[in-house]
Amino acid sequence: MTKLVIKKPDDWHLHLRDGELLKAVLPESERHFNRALVMPNLVPPITTVAQAIKYKDQILNLLPKGSDFKPLMTLYLTEDTSISEIKLGVETGVITAIKLYPAGATTNSSSGVNNFEKIKPVLEYMTNVGLPLCIHGEVTDSNVDIFDREAVFIEKILMPLRNDIPGLKTVIEHITTKTAVDYVRSENSDLAATITTHHLVINRNDILVGGIKPHYYCLPIAKREHHRLALLEAATSGETSFFLGTDSAPHVNTAKESACGCAGCFTATNSIPILAHIFEEQAALNKLEAFISINGATFYNLEPNKSFLTLSKGTPPISPNTISTIEGDITIFDPGYELNWQVL
Repeated sequence: MTKLVIKKPDDWHLHLRDGELLKAVLPESERHFNRALVMPNLVPPITTVAQAIKYKDQILNLLPKGSDFKPLMTLYLTEDTSISEIKLGVETGVITAIKLYPAGATTNSSSGVNNFEKIKPVLEYMTNVGLPLCIHGEVTDSNVDIFDREAVFIEKILMPLRNDIPGLKTVIEHITTKTAVDYVRSENSDLAATITTHHLVINRNDILVGGIKPHYYCLPIAKREHHRLALLEAATSGETSFFLGTDSAPHVNTAKESACGCAGCFTATNSIPILAHIFEEQAALNKLEAFISINGATFYNLEPNKSFLTLSKGTPPISPNTISTIEGDITIFDPGYELNWQVL
Protein backbone atom coordinates (compact mmCIF):
# COMPACT_ATOMS: atom_id res chain seq x y z
CA MET A 1 0.00 0.00 0.00
CA THR A 2 1.34 3.43 -0.95
CA LYS A 3 -1.73 5.57 -0.30
CA LEU A 4 -4.17 5.71 2.60
CA VAL A 5 -7.28 7.88 2.98
CA ILE A 6 -8.82 8.16 6.44
CA LYS A 7 -11.21 10.44 8.27
CA LYS A 8 -9.34 13.43 9.63
CA PRO A 9 -8.02 12.58 13.10
CA ASP A 10 -8.53 14.13 16.52
CA ASP A 11 -5.98 14.61 19.29
CA TRP A 12 -7.56 13.84 22.66
CA HIS A 13 -4.70 15.26 24.75
CA LEU A 14 -2.79 18.32 23.55
CA HIS A 15 -0.69 21.04 25.15
CA LEU A 16 -0.77 24.31 23.22
CA ARG A 17 0.69 26.57 25.93
CA ASP A 18 0.05 30.30 25.48
CA GLY A 19 1.86 33.45 24.33
CA GLU A 20 4.66 32.99 21.83
CA LEU A 21 4.72 29.19 22.21
CA LEU A 22 1.04 29.00 21.28
CA LYS A 23 1.69 30.99 18.12
CA ALA A 24 4.53 28.65 17.13
CA VAL A 25 3.03 25.24 17.93
CA LEU A 26 -0.63 25.69 16.99
CA PRO A 27 0.02 25.30 13.22
CA GLU A 28 1.70 21.94 13.86
CA SER A 29 -1.57 20.49 15.23
CA GLU A 30 -3.96 22.47 13.03
CA ARG A 31 -2.29 21.01 9.95
CA HIS A 32 -3.23 17.37 10.60
CA PHE A 33 -5.98 17.33 13.25
CA ASN A 34 -9.59 18.48 13.11
CA ARG A 35 -10.22 18.63 16.87
CA ALA A 36 -8.01 18.64 19.93
CA LEU A 37 -8.74 18.39 23.64
CA VAL A 38 -6.66 21.26 25.01
CA MET A 39 -5.01 20.86 28.39
CA PRO A 40 -5.62 23.54 31.05
CA ASN A 41 -2.28 23.49 32.94
CA LEU A 42 -1.21 27.00 32.05
CA VAL A 43 0.20 29.46 34.59
CA PRO A 44 -2.24 30.29 36.13
CA PRO A 45 -4.32 27.20 35.32
CA ILE A 46 -7.67 27.33 33.52
CA THR A 47 -10.03 26.78 36.45
CA THR A 48 -13.11 28.78 35.37
CA VAL A 49 -15.39 28.85 32.36
CA ALA A 50 -14.51 32.51 31.77
CA GLN A 51 -10.81 31.61 31.58
CA ALA A 52 -11.58 28.72 29.22
CA ILE A 53 -13.54 31.04 26.90
CA LYS A 54 -10.69 33.54 26.87
CA TYR A 55 -8.12 30.81 26.12
CA LYS A 56 -10.30 29.34 23.36
CA ASP A 57 -10.63 32.78 21.76
CA GLN A 58 -6.83 33.16 21.81
CA ILE A 59 -6.51 29.88 19.93
CA LEU A 60 -9.24 30.65 17.41
CA ASN A 61 -7.83 34.10 16.67
CA LEU A 62 -4.51 32.53 15.64
CA LEU A 63 -5.99 30.04 13.18
CA PRO A 64 -5.58 30.70 9.45
CA LYS A 65 -8.63 31.78 7.49
CA GLY A 66 -10.72 28.79 6.48
CA SER A 67 -9.28 26.43 9.09
CA ASP A 68 -11.69 23.82 10.47
CA PHE A 69 -9.59 23.11 13.58
CA LYS A 70 -11.71 23.02 16.73
CA PRO A 71 -10.16 23.38 20.19
CA LEU A 72 -12.17 21.48 22.80
CA MET A 73 -11.70 23.03 26.21
CA THR A 74 -11.09 21.51 29.63
CA LEU A 75 -11.15 22.82 33.19
CA TYR A 76 -8.37 22.18 35.69
CA LEU A 77 -9.91 20.42 38.70
CA THR A 78 -8.89 21.67 42.13
CA GLU A 79 -10.16 20.86 45.59
CA ASP A 80 -12.07 24.17 45.46
CA THR A 81 -13.79 23.61 42.11
CA SER A 82 -17.53 24.16 42.55
CA ILE A 83 -20.40 22.22 41.07
CA SER A 84 -21.87 25.51 39.86
CA GLU A 85 -18.75 26.20 37.77
CA ILE A 86 -18.91 22.73 36.22
CA LYS A 87 -22.63 23.18 35.58
CA LEU A 88 -21.95 26.48 33.81
CA GLY A 89 -19.39 24.77 31.60
CA VAL A 90 -21.87 22.04 30.69
CA GLU A 91 -24.85 24.31 30.08
CA THR A 92 -22.89 26.73 27.90
CA GLY A 93 -21.23 23.92 25.96
CA VAL A 94 -17.82 25.45 26.60
CA ILE A 95 -16.32 22.50 28.46
CA THR A 96 -15.77 19.05 26.94
CA ALA A 97 -14.03 17.42 29.92
CA ILE A 98 -12.53 18.05 33.35
CA LYS A 99 -8.81 17.41 33.94
CA LEU A 100 -7.54 15.92 37.18
CA TYR A 101 -3.87 16.34 38.06
CA PRO A 102 -2.61 14.84 41.31
CA ALA A 103 -0.77 17.77 42.86
CA GLY A 104 2.86 17.76 41.74
CA ALA A 105 2.52 14.93 39.21
CA THR A 106 3.72 16.83 36.12
CA THR A 107 4.26 20.25 34.51
CA ASN A 108 2.25 23.02 36.20
CA SER A 109 0.28 20.61 38.39
CA SER A 110 0.97 22.20 41.78
CA SER A 111 -2.67 23.39 42.01
CA GLY A 112 -3.97 19.86 41.56
CA VAL A 113 -5.67 17.45 43.96
CA ASN A 114 -4.21 16.08 47.20
CA ASN A 115 -7.41 15.02 48.96
CA PHE A 116 -9.62 12.99 46.62
CA GLU A 117 -12.47 12.94 49.14
CA LYS A 118 -12.96 16.68 48.61
CA ILE A 119 -13.71 16.31 44.90
CA LYS A 120 -16.26 13.49 45.15
CA PRO A 121 -19.34 15.80 45.06
CA VAL A 122 -18.07 17.31 41.81
CA LEU A 123 -17.37 13.86 40.37
CA GLU A 124 -20.87 12.69 41.32
CA TYR A 125 -22.37 15.66 39.49
CA MET A 126 -20.18 14.91 36.46
CA THR A 127 -21.43 11.32 36.51
CA ASN A 128 -25.04 12.50 36.49
CA VAL A 129 -24.50 14.71 33.43
CA GLY A 130 -22.07 12.39 31.62
CA LEU A 131 -19.12 14.80 31.64
CA PRO A 132 -15.81 12.93 31.22
CA LEU A 133 -12.99 13.09 33.75
CA CYS A 134 -9.50 12.98 32.24
CA ILE A 135 -6.87 11.80 34.71
CA HIS A 136 -3.11 12.05 34.89
CA GLY A 137 -2.87 8.65 36.55
CA GLU A 138 0.17 8.74 38.83
CA VAL A 139 0.64 8.96 42.57
CA THR A 140 3.06 11.59 43.81
CA ASP A 141 4.21 9.86 46.99
CA SER A 142 8.00 10.22 47.12
CA ASN A 143 8.23 6.71 48.59
CA VAL A 144 6.81 5.20 45.37
CA ASP A 145 9.32 4.55 42.59
CA ILE A 146 8.68 6.72 39.53
CA PHE A 147 8.34 3.63 37.34
CA ASP A 148 5.58 2.23 39.60
CA ARG A 149 3.47 5.35 40.06
CA GLU A 150 0.89 4.58 37.38
CA ALA A 151 0.22 1.06 38.63
CA VAL A 152 -0.03 2.25 42.25
CA PHE A 153 -2.42 5.04 41.24
CA ILE A 154 -4.74 2.57 39.52
CA GLU A 155 -4.77 0.21 42.51
CA LYS A 156 -4.83 2.67 45.40
CA ILE A 157 -6.79 5.64 44.00
CA LEU A 158 -8.58 5.04 40.71
CA MET A 159 -10.17 1.67 41.44
CA PRO A 160 -11.60 2.76 44.84
CA LEU A 161 -12.73 6.08 43.34
CA ARG A 162 -14.62 4.42 40.52
CA ASN A 163 -16.11 1.88 42.92
CA ASP A 164 -17.40 4.75 45.07
CA ILE A 165 -18.77 6.62 42.04
CA PRO A 166 -20.01 3.99 39.57
CA GLY A 167 -20.69 5.24 36.08
CA LEU A 168 -18.10 8.04 36.20
CA LYS A 169 -16.98 8.49 32.60
CA THR A 170 -13.20 8.32 32.88
CA VAL A 171 -10.18 8.56 30.62
CA ILE A 172 -6.81 7.43 31.98
CA GLU A 173 -4.55 9.63 29.94
CA HIS A 174 -1.22 8.72 28.34
CA ILE A 175 -1.09 5.21 29.79
CA THR A 176 2.35 3.61 29.96
CA THR A 177 1.90 0.15 31.46
CA LYS A 178 0.40 -3.25 30.78
CA THR A 179 -1.33 -2.78 34.14
CA ALA A 180 -3.32 0.11 32.68
CA VAL A 181 -4.13 -1.77 29.48
CA ASP A 182 -5.43 -4.75 31.46
CA TYR A 183 -7.46 -2.53 33.81
CA VAL A 184 -9.18 -0.71 30.95
CA ARG A 185 -10.04 -4.03 29.34
CA SER A 186 -11.49 -5.34 32.60
CA GLU A 187 -13.95 -2.46 32.95
CA ASN A 188 -17.04 -1.38 31.04
CA SER A 189 -17.49 1.24 28.34
CA ASP A 190 -17.36 4.23 30.70
CA LEU A 191 -13.57 3.75 31.06
CA ALA A 192 -11.12 4.47 28.25
CA ALA A 193 -7.45 5.34 27.82
CA THR A 194 -5.40 7.56 25.57
CA ILE A 195 -2.04 6.39 24.25
CA THR A 196 0.63 8.80 23.05
CA THR A 197 2.73 8.60 19.93
CA HIS A 198 6.01 8.63 21.84
CA HIS A 199 5.06 5.88 24.28
CA LEU A 200 4.49 3.61 21.29
CA VAL A 201 8.05 4.32 20.14
CA ILE A 202 10.34 4.53 23.18
CA ASN A 203 11.03 2.55 26.33
CA ARG A 204 13.11 3.60 29.31
CA ASN A 205 16.34 2.36 27.70
CA ASP A 206 15.86 4.94 24.96
CA ILE A 207 15.95 7.66 27.62
CA LEU A 208 18.91 6.40 29.62
CA VAL A 209 21.23 4.10 27.66
CA GLY A 210 24.30 5.78 26.16
CA GLY A 211 23.61 9.07 27.93
CA ILE A 212 20.46 10.84 29.06
CA LYS A 213 18.19 11.90 26.17
CA PRO A 214 16.30 14.94 27.48
CA HIS A 215 13.94 15.10 24.51
CA TYR A 216 12.68 11.59 25.35
CA TYR A 217 12.02 12.50 28.99
CA CYS A 218 8.29 12.71 29.65
CA LEU A 219 5.77 12.12 32.42
CA PRO A 220 4.52 9.52 32.87
CA ILE A 221 8.00 8.27 32.13
CA ALA A 222 8.44 5.53 29.53
CA LYS A 223 8.62 2.07 31.07
CA ARG A 224 10.14 -1.35 30.26
CA GLU A 225 9.86 -2.85 26.78
CA HIS A 226 7.11 -5.30 27.70
CA HIS A 227 4.93 -2.36 28.70
CA ARG A 228 5.58 -0.62 25.38
CA LEU A 229 4.60 -3.80 23.57
CA ALA A 230 1.36 -3.96 25.56
CA LEU A 231 0.55 -0.39 24.51
CA LEU A 232 1.38 -1.23 20.92
CA GLU A 233 -0.92 -4.24 20.95
CA ALA A 234 -3.75 -2.20 22.48
CA ALA A 235 -3.39 0.71 20.05
CA THR A 236 -3.39 -1.54 16.99
CA SER A 237 -6.17 -3.82 18.25
CA GLY A 238 -9.02 -1.64 17.02
CA GLU A 239 -10.66 -1.85 20.47
CA THR A 240 -12.86 1.17 21.11
CA SER A 241 -11.48 1.86 24.59
CA PHE A 242 -8.09 2.99 23.25
CA PHE A 243 -7.48 6.12 21.19
CA LEU A 244 -4.86 8.74 20.42
CA GLY A 245 -3.97 11.52 22.80
CA THR A 246 -0.54 12.73 21.71
CA ASP A 247 0.28 14.62 24.92
CA SER A 248 2.43 16.72 22.59
CA ALA A 249 4.14 19.02 25.08
CA PRO A 250 6.38 21.79 23.76
CA HIS A 251 9.28 23.13 25.80
CA VAL A 252 12.09 25.26 24.42
CA ASN A 253 15.42 23.47 24.27
CA THR A 254 16.97 25.48 27.09
CA ALA A 255 14.20 24.19 29.39
CA LYS A 256 14.70 20.59 28.25
CA GLU A 257 18.50 20.57 28.14
CA SER A 258 19.17 21.74 31.68
CA ALA A 259 20.10 20.47 35.13
CA CYS A 260 16.37 20.09 35.88
CA GLY A 261 14.88 19.48 32.47
CA CYS A 262 11.15 19.77 31.79
CA ALA A 263 9.09 16.67 31.00
CA GLY A 264 7.42 16.38 27.63
CA CYS A 265 7.86 15.24 24.03
CA PHE A 266 6.81 17.52 21.18
CA THR A 267 5.15 15.21 18.66
CA ALA A 268 2.49 17.39 17.02
CA THR A 269 4.53 17.81 13.85
CA ASN A 270 5.06 14.18 12.94
CA SER A 271 2.61 12.07 14.97
CA ILE A 272 0.55 10.95 11.98
CA PRO A 273 3.54 9.76 9.88
CA ILE A 274 4.99 7.99 12.92
CA LEU A 275 1.71 6.24 13.64
CA ALA A 276 1.31 5.16 10.01
CA HIS A 277 4.82 3.67 10.20
CA ILE A 278 4.01 1.85 13.45
CA PHE A 279 0.67 0.48 12.29
CA GLU A 280 2.15 -0.72 9.01
CA GLU A 281 4.89 -2.55 10.91
CA GLN A 282 2.17 -4.30 12.90
CA ALA A 283 0.21 -5.16 9.74
CA ALA A 284 -2.59 -3.00 11.15
CA LEU A 285 -2.97 -0.05 8.76
CA ASN A 286 -6.65 -0.99 8.53
CA LYS A 287 -6.94 -0.18 12.27
CA LEU A 288 -5.24 3.24 12.12
CA GLU A 289 -8.42 5.19 11.39
CA ALA A 290 -10.18 3.67 14.41
CA PHE A 291 -7.34 4.63 16.74
CA ILE A 292 -6.87 8.22 15.57
CA SER A 293 -10.23 9.22 14.07
CA ILE A 294 -13.12 7.12 15.41
CA ASN A 295 -12.74 5.72 18.91
CA GLY A 296 -12.14 9.01 20.72
CA ALA A 297 -15.02 10.77 19.01
CA THR A 298 -17.32 7.89 19.91
CA PHE A 299 -16.31 7.99 23.57
CA TYR A 300 -16.96 11.74 23.71
CA ASN A 301 -20.34 11.30 21.96
CA LEU A 302 -19.23 13.20 18.87
CA GLU A 303 -19.57 12.33 15.20
CA PRO A 304 -16.37 11.39 13.39
CA ASN A 305 -15.02 14.19 11.25
CA LYS A 306 -16.52 14.64 7.78
CA SER A 307 -13.26 15.70 6.15
CA PHE A 308 -10.49 13.30 5.14
CA LEU A 309 -6.72 13.04 5.38
CA THR A 310 -4.57 11.41 2.70
CA LEU A 311 -1.26 9.75 3.51
CA SER A 312 1.26 8.76 0.89
CA LYS A 313 4.24 6.44 1.16
CA GLY A 314 7.40 7.28 -0.71
CA THR A 315 10.85 8.80 -0.41
CA PRO A 316 11.21 10.53 2.98
CA PRO A 317 11.29 14.30 2.55
CA ILE A 318 13.86 16.51 4.26
CA SER A 319 12.11 17.61 7.44
CA PRO A 320 13.16 20.15 10.08
CA ASN A 321 14.40 18.95 13.45
CA THR A 322 13.15 22.02 15.30
CA ILE A 323 10.63 24.81 15.09
CA SER A 324 11.69 28.31 16.05
CA THR A 325 9.98 30.63 18.50
CA ILE A 326 10.87 34.01 19.95
CA GLU A 327 11.58 32.21 23.23
CA GLY A 328 13.89 29.63 21.62
CA ASP A 329 13.87 26.50 19.46
CA ILE A 330 11.63 23.49 20.19
CA THR A 331 12.95 20.06 19.19
CA ILE A 332 10.57 17.84 17.24
CA PHE A 333 10.37 14.26 18.52
CA ASP A 334 12.75 11.93 16.67
CA PRO A 335 11.42 8.35 16.38
CA GLY A 336 14.86 7.09 15.39
CA TYR A 337 13.96 6.02 11.87
CA GLU A 338 13.02 7.55 8.51
CA LEU A 339 9.36 8.28 8.00
CA ASN A 340 8.22 7.03 4.61
CA TRP A 341 4.59 7.93 5.26
CA GLN A 342 3.66 11.59 4.85
CA VAL A 343 0.44 13.58 4.98
CA LEU A 344 -0.41 15.10 1.60
